[in-house]
Amino acid sequence: MEKVMLKIKKDKRIKRSKKEILLSILRDIFAIAITLFMVFPIYWMIISSLKTSEELLQAVPSLWPKKLMWRNYLDVLEMASFGVYFVNTIIMTLGTMVLQMVIGIFAAYGFSKGNFRFKNTLFIVVLGALMVPIQVTFVPTYVMMARLKWINTFKALILPNAVSAYFIFMLRQAFMGVDNSYVEAAQVDGMGRIGVIFRILVPMCKPTIITVGLITFINGWNSYFWPKMVTTRPQMRTIALGVYELKRSYAGMETMNTNQIMAGAVIAIVPIIILFLVMQQYLLEGFSKAAMK
Repeated sequence: MEKVMLKIKKDKRIKRSKKEILLSILRDIFAIAITLFMVFPIYWMIISSLKTSEELLQAVPSLWPKKLMWRNYLDVLEMASFGVYFVNTIIMTLGTMVLQMVIGIFAAYGFSKGNFRFKNTLFIVVLGALMVPIQVTFVPTYVMMARLKWINTFKALILPNAVSAYFIFMLRQAFMGVDNSYVEAAQVDGMGRIGVIFRILVPMCKPTIITVGLITFINGWNSYFWPKMVTTRPQMRTIALGVYELKRSYAGMETMNTNQIMAGAVIAIVPIIILFLVMQQYLLEGFSKAAMK
């Protein structure tokens, strides 16, 4: 009888083991399929940037260039002032990110650790800003920039995006996760509010701050519509507008220059990819903590 029971248990373990192996294989296949599905557009952009115009116009597309046209990248740098576009984009993006971080940190501290009247009501107003489509505010903001004579200046590119409701919301949630005993202990030791913020709260919430900062950087780097609205001179345009200029430079020609456009897009996304590879640890940690909250 005991031998029969042992055999039954052994058979169940084998069946369970086979089921777990099968589920693991299916999960791996699903993960690989999703990864390929998401990575393929980037792969297609890269190989398209290395093809000739004639090869891109073929009825049956090829998965690898017949001849690697590295010259496309040199043509892009000659056709457009990508150096100027890069500098403008970096100034705009870093300026926006720094302002959003500073204002967001102080606002998040007030909404999480502060004690004042109408705190929750004001926070609801901030959350309401997340529900307003950006397109609704474009026209009044543009009119304001024009009246201040800030068109074609970095002030028009940076200041309208100096405050982020999303940044404030994320940091407020992160600061609320820090126990008040840390803040009270620091205040007993004579530390002021600035010290509490930058020596206690910010270090303890560093992954969230880095994550939101990276999101701000990526949004600023990829920004297209607002820079197009407030810049009319090529000297003030950003990298996204520079890629569009590659298309306009060949307007009216029979052969499309899609290969050069793709090369410009590859140049534009390189800083984002490098930034993600360097900061992916903080990015994943910040998102995981935000999900747990």
